Amino acid sequence: MTQTPTIAVPRVLDGNAIAAQIKTEVAAEVVRLEARGIRPGLAAVLVGHVPASEIYVRSKVRTCEELGLYSDLITPPDTVTTEEMLELVATLNAREDIDGILIQLPLPAQVDAKRLLEAVAPEKDVDGFHPVNVGRLQTGQPALAPCTAVGMIEILKRSGVPIAGQNAVILGRSDIVGKPTAVLLLQENATVTICHSRTRDLASFTRNADILVAAIGRPGFVTPEMIKPGATILDVGINRITVREEFDKYFAGDKHREEMFLLKGSTIVGDVHPDTFKLAGAYTPVPGGVGKLTIAMLMANTVRAAKLRRGIVD
Repeated sequence: MTQTPTIAVPRVLDGNAIAAQIKTEVAAEVVRLEARGIRPGLAAVLVGHVPASEIYVRSKVRTCEELGLYSDLITPPDTVTTEEMLELVATLNAREDIDGILIQLPLPAQVDAKRLLEAVAPEKDVDGFHPVNVGRLQTGQPALAPCTAVGMIEILKRSGVPIAGQNAVILGRSDIVGKPTAVLLLQENATVTICHSRTRDLASFTRNADILVAAIGRPGFVTPEMIKPGATILDVGINRITVREEFDKYFAGDKHREEMFLLKGSTIVGDVHPDTFKLAGAYTPVPGGVGKLTIAMLMANTVRAAKLRRGIVD
């Protein structure tokens, strides 16, 4: 009698649970630092009134309060100039009570974002964007790494997903996600391939991936025929869907998602088509996956910056 092969149920890598664990650890570290007279501080700079940015930054400030970090929300008007912003950054660089400086993007067109980000003192660059921190990360020195990239490493490690010796393929070569994630995976002894919009025969690379990072910024781009069955998929994409035809393309038959879509008028899909997850060994959902780690790792980076600035070694 022929037995029907059993299909393993993919494991959901719960970003909410992992983020909560990291926040608990950060709060405990803040208590230990306060016992030494140190309270880590984060300055968040929010220019103008961009609703999505306002929600995101206020969430960061609220998380600081929850974990015991000091926070200072600074809100220049949207008419601010590059020179005025550079003066503000210089002031924050000099403040002893500020360990991390976060400049929320995007900035108004008249502000030179590159000059501004490079003006942040590397030791306070909790986003990990400064060229000095990029160089330190590349050469394996202590550095502040981009939050999303380091968050994905935390997801893999805390979920017990093997990294060493695995084939890792990254879709996307951005300075914020793709490139730093590649460096961090290399440091964990993965064999790393970066793919992008000019990669020929993309599926021939993705089908060889034990770990696939989708950070290409295109909704539902990764489809079932593009992955190796049993692969671990980290979906970084956050793409808002507002049109019914688009909803049906990705979530037809998902009654709970449909109810929320009808209630809110929108939903979110990642860079991976939901049908693809059925073939995965493990995956991060959208929402509730990689995105949940970003704020948690920002808090962790602020505490790390406070310790590095004072020469405190774990």
